[in-house]
Amino acid sequence: MTDTDRVAAYLDSLWLERGLSENSLAAYRRDLTAWVGWLNSRQLTLAVFCVSDLSAYLADRQVTGLSTRSLARVLSSVRGLCQYLVRIGLRSDDPSRDVPAPRMPRTLPSTLSEADVDALLATPDVSTVHGLRDKVALEILYAAGLRVSELTALRLPMIDRQAGVVRVTGKGSKERLVPLGEECVFWIGRYLEQARALLPAAGDSDYLLPGRKGAWTRQALWYRIKAVALAAGVNPGLSPHGLRHAFATHLLNHGVDLRSVQMMLGHADLSTTQIYTQVATARLQALHDAHHPRND
Repeated sequence: MTDTDRVAAYLDSLWLERGLSENSLAAYRRDLTAWVGWLNSRQLTLAVFCVSDLSAYLADRQVTGLSTRSLARVLSSVRGLCQYLVRIGLRSDDPSRDVPAPRMPRTLPSTLSEADVDALLATPDVSTVHGLRDKVALEILYAAGLRVSELTALRLPMIDRQAGVVRVTGKGSKERLVPLGEECVFWIGRYLEQARALLPAAGDSDYLLPGRKGAWTRQALWYRIKAVALAAGVNPGLSPHGLRHAFATHLLNHGVDLRSVQMMLGHADLSTTQIYTQVATARLQALHDAHHPRND
């Protein structure tokens, strides 16, 4: 069996064990294919490489301009593969354990103000089919804090308008229930009654946002959100994830506890959610600096 075959077998096992999405598997495949190619170019294999080889590879990738975050992802991919190689008996050791992870910069996510969100949500022309579709997509992203992949994967049975909740399948195929709010439920109802059936790709699809190949693609959604943001005069570089950041930050600003926000976002680790408390604190500091009478 070649190293390429071993990578393919590992990815198959990963898909079975974790139920990863196609995008996640594609990222693993890219990382590990490049790693195996680097080893082969130096007459090395997965069975014999050592700590210094992996360190040299990461250094090479850094020199070519790979970001710290991407380097950390590459190391994580290789670590998973090494654990698999030990499990199947190809190796007795795991060299990746002795390679320190790159120090990740703790950056605050950029977010929209509540006024920006209001302007964004008011921009789509809801008298048109596509405008109503854009409006619903934006309302759900902000009301439920969904990831883009979660929104495009939504099917009609996953939305309970009467209860005002949506059942979301997140990372690792984990399900969670997220409230939608009255405003969002209203626009979903109007979209279903007036627009969805008129979309060319609707057909027999049960996706909430149908596309030519079943679901509306992440790329198409990204394009539409950037177009609406530009028309609204809001950050033209806005990504769909920006509304997820706004969802979390605005809830914390209005007193929702961190644990509840974690559950709604679908974060496995509370520390992932805690970065939003820094955003909220930064906003409070800015307000204090701008408005406290002794800061003149």
